Amino acid sequence: MKNLIERPHLSVVIPMYNEEANAESTIRKVDDTLKKLGKTYEIIPVNDGSTDSTLTLLDRLASENQNVKVVSYWKNGGRGKALRYGFKESRGKLVASIDADLSYDPEYIIEMTRALEEDRDVDIVLASAYMPGGDTEGVPFERLAISKLGNRVLRMSLSENLYTVTCVVRCYRREVLESLDLESDDKEIHLEILSKAIAMGFRIKEIPAVLKARKKGKSKFKFKSTAFTHLLFTAFERPILLFGILGIFLALIGIGIGIYILALYMHGTLTPGRPLLMFMAIFILGGIQILSFGFLASQINYLRKEVLRVRRSISPLLVEAQKPEEIDTISLDNNKENA
Repeated sequence: MKNLIERPHLSVVIPMYNEEANAESTIRKVDDTLKKLGKTYEIIPVNDGSTDSTLTLLDRLASENQNVKVVSYWKNGGRGKALRYGFKESRGKLVASIDADLSYDPEYIIEMTRALEEDRDVDIVLASAYMPGGDTEGVPFERLAISKLGNRVLRMSLSENLYTVTCVVRCYRREVLESLDLESDDKEIHLEILSKAIAMGFRIKEIPAVLKARKKGKSKFKFKSTAFTHLLFTAFERPILLFGILGIFLALIGIGIGIYILALYMHGTLTPGRPLLMFMAIFILGGIQILSFGFLASQINYLRKEVLRVRRSISPLLVEAQKPEEIDTISLDNNKENA
């Protein structure tokens, strides 16, 4: 028996927190853009515990447009939570996400879906302002510099050569999201998705895009929390990068002290009471221990990726196993109505 509810071709998830200045114009512009697809779609704005009139505006738009499906909860939880809720409620064969302030034009949604339709080997498409062909317009210099630097550091921690890893503008095949067990509540969800998707062997493609400055509303960017989570991700994803550099640095200091001790000894000026030998031993042994910790952490991370690959292989079986239950529930509901 086939599922009675037909999936739309595309779902677009838009996280929103206190976006009363953008909510209506964003939904209308995305809707006008998606009409060009000529295929079924749904727009899922997620009200992330807004304290302004965002939810009121979204509910009115949903009552006027059957393609708009509002998801809401009362307490602000962060972009990651909003995306997780939106992904869970989405039904599209393809699932895209975009900023509420439309700092990236909705036309990129069309380009991303076409990229997935034209190449069946690609599973995720990212819009990138930092790749060749991409650009930025009107973005404050300080924020742009921080973003570019952060993306370069994060790029080193991933095995894929990606230019932009923090952007929300993406499009996924449904099987990708069904395979991932997402946990992040804030912007680190973008990194979590890429980390797990790469580990599972999903293929990622970037397309050039133009990032524009926010025109209305207040930015939610928080430098301290964002920088901390990005550094933490780098240490977790590529531990040998952090602990290896630190361990080698300490060991080299210890070796340098040893060379200095040898030079003093050769010139007959070495004083027995100086604690140089102790410092040499501390730095060399400390460096070796930190290097060993980085190696062990890398092995644990490798095992984690192996587990994720196995999970991807069994994910379709789990999804298929759940489908009969959903169909039976629909059938039972229909029988009750007929009775």
